[in-house]
Amino acid sequence: MTGRGRPSGIHPEAAGPPPGARTVTGMADTVAGMADVDLDRALEVATGLAAWASEAIRRPRDPGAEVREKDGPADIVTATDEAVETRVREVLGRAFPDHGIVGEEYDPKEGSAGAPHWVVDPVDGTTNYAHGLGWCSFSLGLAAADGTPLLGVVADPWRGETFTAVRGRGAYLNGTRTYAAAHTTLTGHVFLTEWAAHAHWPGLDTLLARLAERHCTARVMGSTALSLAQVAAGRATAAAIGAFHAIDGLPALLIAREAGAVAVPELPSHNQPLLLVAPGAAQETTELWHATGAADG
Repeated sequence: MTGRGRPSGIHPEAAGPPPGARTVTGMADTVAGMADVDLDRALEVATGLAAWASEAIRRPRDPGAEVREKDGPADIVTATDEAVETRVREVLGRAFPDHGIVGEEYDPKEGSAGAPHWVVDPVDGTTNYAHGLGWCSFSLGLAAADGTPLLGVVADPWRGETFTAVRGRGAYLNGTRTYAAAHTTLTGHVFLTEWAAHAHWPGLDTLLARLAERHCTARVMGSTALSLAQVAAGRATAAAIGAFHAIDGLPALLIAREAGAVAVPELPSHNQPLLLVAPGAAQETTELWHATGAADG
């Protein structure tokens, strides 16, 4: 998923953190300008929006409601997508007038020079939502001007779960600390991935075949943010996507890393593949990731 063009100064797809700004738990003060951001206030606003959005998504939807195509039949939008993003932009604009906003459905709002920017996917998994399948999410994150993730929230409206993380403070699920799995192998465990909309991405078929050889069960659920967040919950040993987009990937990336997961790479560039994996299974999975060509996208 991508936004509709971005003015200069907003870079949610930055290639990675600057030297010395390695994004790991316990290193919260290395990002330039981070001290100027009230992350407690930002988290309060973000979790409030997640609760509101979850309720909006859960409301019964008219089966005859309009579903419009954007870039093709497998890229769709509903009135709920637009209503949720509109509300998020209004609230963030009032609470943080200097911040930029990059969303799935509308043009970016450029912030003040050097200010952080928000990334929002109002309904990540719109195809599932539009077809009555209860696996989609609300994704909201805050990034520094250089793209380094500062805060992430991923809400699952159907299970009443909200994943949160602030850089350097750990990951939480409904207010309780959550951690990546202690698994030391892929065998017997779950690997989550997503199509590139309706299509397989390069290297995916080979990766799935190699996972099957290891008796590792692969699942394609239909929401990038929610699938990546399952690594933070310890439910999936690993998760991977063929093209990273900050709008639906950056919040879950931060949450998983703060839960102890290994990210390959640590902060992808736009459209670069991303692998998240429990630390004990990182060597096996990373070797497989590169050997199958999945890392090349």
